[in-house]
Amino acid sequence: ESRKADLWRLLHGLGIPLIGAEAAKDLARCFRTMERLQAATAEELEAVEGMGPKMARSVADFFSREENRALLERLRKEGLTMETALEEPDEGARALDGLTFVLTGTLPNWTRDEARQCIEAAGGKVTGSVSRKTGYVVAGEEAGSKLARARELGVPVLDENGLREMLA
Repeated sequence: ESRKADLWRLLHGLGIPLIGAEAAKDLARCFRTMERLQAATAEELEAVEGMGPKMARSVADFFSREENRALLERLRKEGLTMETALEEPDEGARALDGLTFVLTGTLPNWTRDEARQCIEAAGGKVTGSVSRKTGYVVAGEEAGSKLARARELGVPVLDENGLREMLA
């Protein structure tokens, strides 16, 4: 069964520095196959929404190493999925189309996964780190460095109720 897992899960499982599950999904959606992703330049990688220069360099460096290319070839021969079934969000207008969110802290009524699913269902994107491209930070109890970074960059901060209002 694990051989049939989507490309994004393989990417996440490879342990590429700075690449978490959301970044792996973004890469899989954009490049669609491992072959296309491996051939991408750092500039092409950085053009992916949610990818910063450090993340793009990390991915490019990972795929430039011979031992990693050999590992991927072994995995391909073992029958692992090297493409994605992830679809782009529907083109219809939705409440959060084009907006990027970062979740931090403990939300009172939602788990982070539930909040992420609601954001994505409304056309938004959830990333793991705050940057100038971040639209909103949703902060719960015990929010830490991500909240501080949002304030430093002037990124708007919402609580769970503010997010629910945007979704409505």
